[in-house]
Amino acid sequence: MRTESGHDLRHHGDAEVRDDGGSLVDLAVNVRTDTPPVWLREHIAASLGGLAAYPDGRAARAAVAARHGLPVERALLTAGAAEAFVLLARALKARRPVVVHPQFTEPEAALRDAGHRVGRVLLREEDGFRLDPAAVPEDADLVVIGNPTNPTSVLHPADTIAELARPGRVLVVDEAFMDAVPGESEALAGRVDVPGLVVLRSLTKTWGLAGLRIGYVLAAPETIEDLQRAQPLWPVSTPALAAAEACVGPRALAEAAHAAHRIAADRAHLLAGLARFAPAGLRVAGPAQGPFVLVRMERASAVRRRLRDLGYAVRRGDTFPGLDEEWLRLAVRDRRTTDGFLRALERALTV
Repeated sequence: MRTESGHDLRHHGDAEVRDDGGSLVDLAVNVRTDTPPVWLREHIAASLGGLAAYPDGRAARAAVAARHGLPVERALLTAGAAEAFVLLARALKARRPVVVHPQFTEPEAALRDAGHRVGRVLLREEDGFRLDPAAVPEDADLVVIGNPTNPTSVLHPADTIAELARPGRVLVVDEAFMDAVPGESEALAGRVDVPGLVVLRSLTKTWGLAGLRIGYVLAAPETIEDLQRAQPLWPVSTPALAAAEACVGPRALAEAAHAAHRIAADRAHLLAGLARFAPAGLRVAGPAQGPFVLVRMERASAVRRRLRDLGYAVRRGDTFPGLDEEWLRLAVRDRRTTDGFLRALERALTV
C-alpha cells in the first residue's frame, strides 16, 4: 500500500530475505535468532494431538491476563499483533485517528483499509525522535504509538505516553518489543489507571514465532468486547494457544528477562562498532533501547545493495513515514554476527 506521501506501508523486513535473499545473514527482521527454543518447540508439538478439536483459548487467555495482574476480561488473544491492528481499525468508530511516526506501518495501513482518514504526527531526528505530547492534536480520538518504537528504537517514558490520554480518546500503545527491554521499564501493560488505554503485545519477536502468529491485547473490558465481536470464530490456533500459555509462564519470563540483558549487551557492541564510521557520516538515532538500531548515512540505498552482495540483509528505512532513503534499520545480533557485518559495512562504505 503506497500512500499519497509515497511510503509503501505494506513493506516489511521479511521482504529483504525472501526469494533471492534466503541465503543472506538476516539483520532485516527483528525476530530473535536461535528461537524458538527446544523446550518451546516440543511444547507446541505436543499440542498437535488436539488438532481435531476446535481451539479453546480460555486457559491461555487467563494465563496472559494473570501475567500482567489483570482480570481475564481485560485480555484478548489475537493472531499476532497485526490482527489486533485490523480489529481496532474495524471495531472502533474513530473520527480522527492519528498515528505517531516513524513507527511500524501496519496500524496506519489497517486504518486506511477500514476507510479511515489517518493523520500523522512526525517525530523529528533533531529531537531524538522523542514524543512531545503537545504535538498530538487535541481532537484526535484514536492515537497510536509504539514503545519501544520500531524503527527508531526509542523508549518513551511511560508517563509521557500517558499524558496523551484524554476522555473519549483511545490510546493504543504497541509494546511488541517491550519484553526485549531489561525490566520492561516504561511498560504500560497492566496499567488500569490510564483512560482509554489499549496495549498490544506480540509473542513472535522474542520467541521466534512469526510463522505461528500469536499476540494479545490488554484493554478495558468494553473495548475487549468490541474487538472480540470483530474477530472471526476460533481466530487463534491450538498450537498458538499452547505457545501463548507457555510464553507467559515463569520459565519463559525468566528466559526472556535473561535474553533482554543479552540483547542490551549485544546492542552496545553493535553501537560501539558503528561509532567507528562516524567520520564517514554515519549517524545512529538514539539512544537505542530496542533489539534494533536506526542509522543514517549518505547513499544508504547503494550501501544496502552492496551489503546484499556481501551477504547481509538490512531493512530499508524509506518506507517509514518521517524517514527517507538515507535511513537503514539494523537488527541486533550476537557479537560474531555483528563483527562480520561491521567488516562488510566497512567494505560497502568504501565503494
